[in-house]
Amino acid sequence: MSGEINRRLDQLNSLLKEDELADFAFKRFRSYTPKRTGNAFRNTKLRKNEIQTNYDYARVLDEGRGSRDGQMRGSVQAPKGMSRPTVDDLIKYIEKISKG
Repeated sequence: MSGEINRRLDQLNSLLKEDELADFAFKRFRSYTPKRTGNAFRNTKLRKNEIQTNYDYARVLDEGRGSRDGQMRGSVQAPKGMSRPTVDDLIKYIEKISKG
C-alpha cells in the first residue's frame, strides 16, 4: 500500500513547483485569518513550509466561532477557524492539479 501512496506523491510532486503547496496553504490560511485589529494577520508567518501563528489566542481563533465553557469564543470573521477551510481548499487544489 505505501508503494502506491509514494508513487502518487511522486506524481503530484512532479506537477508542483518547489514550495507551491506551502505557499498556496499560507495564502489561503491568511485569507481566513481575522483582520479587525491586524494582530493575528500580521503575526501569521510562513517559515520553511510551516505556518506559524505567533499570538496567544491563535488556538481560540482556529477552533472557530462557538460556545465553549459557557462563553462565546472565536471570531465572527473566522467562524470556521482558519485550518479547516484551508485544508478544504488544499484538497480541491490537489484534485485540480492531479487531473492535469
